[in-house]
Amino acid sequence: MINPRMMLAAIALTGSAITASTAVAQVKLPPSVTMTAYDTGTSGFNITVAIGKMFKDKYGTDARVLPAGNDVARLQPLRLKRASISAMGVGVYFAQEGVFEFATREWGPQPLQITLSSIDCNGLSLAVAADTGVKSYADLKGKRIGFVVGSPALNQNALAVLAFANLTAKDVKIVEFAGNNAMWKGIINNDTDAVFGSTISGPAKELQTSPRGITWPSMPFSDKAGWERVRKVGPYFTEHKATCGAGEFSKEKPIEVGTYPYPIYSVYGSQPEDEVYALTKALIDGYDGYKDNAPGASGLAAKAQAKNWAVPTHKGAVKALKEAGAWSDDQEKHNNALLKRQQVLITAWEDFMKGNPSADAAKFTEEWMAARKAALTKAGLTDTFS
Repeated sequence: MINPRMMLAAIALTGSAITASTAVAQVKLPPSVTMTAYDTGTSGFNITVAIGKMFKDKYGTDARVLPAGNDVARLQPLRLKRASISAMGVGVYFAQEGVFEFATREWGPQPLQITLSSIDCNGLSLAVAADTGVKSYADLKGKRIGFVVGSPALNQNALAVLAFANLTAKDVKIVEFAGNNAMWKGIINNDTDAVFGSTISGPAKELQTSPRGITWPSMPFSDKAGWERVRKVGPYFTEHKATCGAGEFSKEKPIEVGTYPYPIYSVYGSQPEDEVYALTKALIDGYDGYKDNAPGASGLAAKAQAKNWAVPTHKGAVKALKEAGAWSDDQEKHNNALLKRQQVLITAWEDFMKGNPSADAAKFTEEWMAARKAALTKAGLTDTFS
């Protein structure tokens, strides 16, 4: 269900449209586009607002950004066709897989696909309040870790970073919050000690300037065992040198942490090819109009896209990327394999639902995860959540 407050918080982007030039006439966007993103102030929200302004300035299209505190709330408008595109995090992968908050009767595996995503100078890791005295993630043992209800991406990511230090949820104190911004307010207010997020998010800068301060412990690439543990919990993470954001690091003094594409502009596979093509091409052709207007936006460059990631690219986006010279035969092969995986999961869900699964929510999830594992195993595909 869409939160009424979220709908009321929808931000309409206005401005004076310029006359479209011959160079952009081939891109035909609708009169208005609705997009969803994380809460106001987050890097994903800020980038989406910058894109919305470009849509208005370059194409005369009004854009509305719906802020939402968790993955389910961001996807629901897209699912109900009340939004055209969603600025997701790794929750798009969990939704595809039908796990965590999506391992429910109301959801199940979602045939989501991606357009463009960003990997930039920022890192994605656990921000720690500096006044805790924590120097390494191992020092978080016994400390309070922020979780967001209904946001498996944030929660699983926090556990993946803890795994680097060989810690689990049992080694820390989990503190739950209603949304992402509420969690960050929680660390500023000393209700928790560490929260997952991007080094370039607005809330991270707020924590940095608060009395508590901010630190991002290093995850040295040389610790192979630590990184192996990270990927067992979050297989989508890659080693990354962060050079920008809130904290004591810079281009000259980078910090070794993890990352994955964010935001990941996601659509449903059922959305028309021409619609997704137009959105993706507008993002590519209009890149100069937003790349410098929000931290992290420059990572959306067509030729900077993550190769062979965990969720397939929509055929409309593939067409636009091919035109931009940013698609290869290897990517095509990988993408087809991912589409096959999605079909295996969707078929498994349909068969599972025909089998009269339990009415009990916890039992339902347990039964689905067993059916999911069996279907993937039969198809010779990997199950990272067993």
